[in-house]
Amino acid sequence: MADVDERSDGALVDAANRGDVKAFETIYLRHRDWVASLAFRFTANREDALDVLQDTFTYLLRKFPGFRLTASMKTFLYPVVKNLSISARRKTRRLVLDSDALDTIAVPPEALPARRSELAAAFATLPGIHREVLLMRFVDDMTLGEIAAALGIPLGTVKSRLHDALVTLREDERTRGYFE
Repeated sequence: MADVDERSDGALVDAANRGDVKAFETIYLRHRDWVASLAFRFTANREDALDVLQDTFTYLLRKFPGFRLTASMKTFLYPVVKNLSISARRKTRRLVLDSDALDTIAVPPEALPARRSELAAAFATLPGIHREVLLMRFVDDMTLGEIAAALGIPLGTVKSRLHDALVTLREDERTRGYFE
């Protein structure tokens, strides 16, 4: 079993800036599953998600040397993955261009409990902007501040979108039991 590098992402970025290839490899290994899952959430296609995974870390690698991590790595990577995923969908003509491309966000299977079909149906009724914030908070385990930074929106907007999503789910008879 390989040794686990316990350095923070910031320390790894500093080491990678000094030319430590192992540090970048650790960043990749630490975040690849999350990036792939997030990319799949946006693309709903395994091959496209894997392409986005590769493109995301290629983009990050080009930032070195000189990259400064001013937030969490997830906060930095989220908009990169989102934009690359939307581009991938456009390239493969699977994106339905409507007023809200976020309505195509898929729910990862591991995020759903045993009563998947009911929860998925209720979840599908949420507007894309609410669904995105809900997933970032409870699936990606991002703080409200990280979500605001990743989306480039005010913290109050994140709070209101999350609140609205939870109220909608609480009022839906299919999901009411999850809140009791």
